Amino acid sequence: MNYKFQIFSQAKDLPQDWNSIVAPHNILLSREYFQVLDDSQPINMKCYFGGFFLNDELIGGGLFQYLDFQNHETFQSAEISCGIRNIITKKFVRTLLLLGNNMLTGQNAFYFNEEKITSKVKGELLQSALSEIQKTIKKPSLVILKDFSDKQTQTFKTKTYKSYFPFSVQPNMVFKLRQEWTNFEAYKSSFSKKYQQRITSARKKSLTIEKKELDLEGVKFHSKVLHSLYHNVAENASINTFFLPENHFKSLKENLGDRFKIFGYFEKGVLVGFYTIILNGKNIDTYFLGYNKEVQKEMQLYLNMLLDMINFGIEQKFSTLIFGRTALEIKSTIGAVPEEIFGLIKHNNKIINSLVPKLFPYLEPKSEWIQRNPSGKI
Repeated sequence: MNYKFQIFSQAKDLPQDWNSIVAPHNILLSREYFQVLDDSQPINMKCYFGGFFLNDELIGGGLFQYLDFQNHETFQSAEISCGIRNIITKKFVRTLLLLGNNMLTGQNAFYFNEEKITSKVKGELLQSALSEIQKTIKKPSLVILKDFSDKQTQTFKTKTYKSYFPFSVQPNMVFKLRQEWTNFEAYKSSFSKKYQQRITSARKKSLTIEKKELDLEGVKFHSKVLHSLYHNVAENASINTFFLPENHFKSLKENLGDRFKIFGYFEKGVLVGFYTIILNGKNIDTYFLGYNKEVQKEMQLYLNMLLDMINFGIEQKFSTLIFGRTALEIKSTIGAVPEEIFGLIKHNNKIINSLVPKLFPYLEPKSEWIQRNPSGKI
């Protein structure tokens, strides 16, 4: 078989049939979304798009991201341990090559036409692509393949990946929308009284908040405030490998149109919070959000945002909400359940790579949390 790999540094250079071959079921691998990455990627990130060909026929594609940590504080907390982690990261992980998307949770790394390729060959092609990128662009300190289900990891269980360390950190919180939930009240009624009261209380606290969807002009008008509110949340995260530029949400709206939604929360006419979602087939990928910390505490903005996302999913008849790997416990209180996801990691220094199994849990430890069961059913 005559397989070929080609690197594209700009979305505009992708083959004409890219969307029909690579992205028929995932907007996050589409030409339009890749254009967003071109226009508004974080300052320490550079994205590349890879095309896989069989006898000059496009059969698959993938997303590769380079991250540079030399001028980036990955661990945001003021704790001494975070300062130590930043020193270690900058010393041993100056740059990172990622197969996948560090801005979202889930398998948004690649897609292949399964009729044209076996799982084994797929794994070999992906490794060849990683090697080609390192040779032709830049060799990173670290290589990571991220966010695969247990079934999807079968692609990488070959000798080709024997030097990689398999890992699993935080789970992906996933919410399945039931057909019997014809409205929000039906969803709420499926919970135990304790959690119904919790929802009622949160809703009462936000009664004075005006919620409305922002169109492109609205996103442009509120651009600086949106970015500031986003930073309020991003800077509070214990680990953050990048920060979005100010034009990111505008670019998403311009390129994805109605498939990207941004909802603003206004108190007395002032924008105090927002959340964003990406409509991806029958699924909703929750994206970044932001809020005024004082208003969030007083009016439980974050919990209300989660509930509003669910309400949107019910009304628009989606099947699944992908909530990601943050705020695990509060997401479990509204019915999301954890799904374990896996990755592979490899350091290009052989000595350091042998220490990765011990270093990795220290640099990215699993957080302790309690999974809630709002329905009261086991």
